[in-house]
Amino acid sequence: MTPLTQLPERAGVGFKAEHAQDVFDAAPTVGWFEVHPENYMVAGGPRLAMLEELCAHYPVSMHGVGLSLGGGEPLNKNHLADLKRLVDRFNPAMVSEHIAWSAHEGLYMADLLPTPMTKTSLSQLVDAINSVQDFIGRRILIENPTSYVPLPQNSIPELEFITEAAARSGCGLLIDVNNVYISAHNLGFEANAFIDAVPGDLVGEIHLAGHERDANPDDDVLIDTHSRPVADPVWDLFDRLIARIGRKPTLIEWDNDVPGWDVLAHEAALADRHLDIAVATQLEAAS
Repeated sequence: MTPLTQLPERAGVGFKAEHAQDVFDAAPTVGWFEVHPENYMVAGGPRLAMLEELCAHYPVSMHGVGLSLGGGEPLNKNHLADLKRLVDRFNPAMVSEHIAWSAHEGLYMADLLPTPMTKTSLSQLVDAINSVQDFIGRRILIENPTSYVPLPQNSIPELEFITEAAARSGCGLLIDVNNVYISAHNLGFEANAFIDAVPGDLVGEIHLAGHERDANPDDDVLIDTHSRPVADPVWDLFDRLIARIGRKPTLIEWDNDVPGWDVLAHEAALADRHLDIAVATQLEAAS
């Protein structure tokens, strides 16, 4: 049996409290679960009890949304301490965060705002990653961002930026394929070229999610809503990536307009089929 401290190279889903009965009573066949640690930074009560039970039965990844790694300011010590307590108690199989900022001068904005891709920002990001890894005693993964408009100060291409951050800090990469597709559409770069250049040895996890077109009919902008099934062109990019780098733990993200458990389980099963096909394709090519 796969140790609970290691993510299997299968599909997982984000854990939602409304699905707890399905997860704990029906023994679903997904490989693992992801939680946002910020939802469990409490002193006690039913949330921690639920997480305790989840970790007893499945490998769990903690995917942070509030560290503000890309903000260029000192990280919040209370947030770091809360994260460390969770990591020490539950020993998650993986810890990851976004390349984004969400706090400024003590004000928390509850959003993932874009980090400028400059030499200064890169150095600040590396320092922040190192601070987290040193504090919690764990290697983390960093996720490629979703972009909607080009930042005029950007001077480093995105893939170069995130790869250099990983190389300098020793962290790994979490590649969100939906983010690649959205950013390529919105900014006008080639998604296939980005996917083909991702260094497979740094990838520890892959994310898949649904998106929507902006409601303004005058805009040709895609929004990372996590509210729909994975779109066909995102599946195509996923197939292209795993055919080259092999199987990786793959998460189905669905955080808004959350459907019933059967829908999420179906999306995870579909991701597993794509992973199986990628392996078969690689074996056929090697024979």
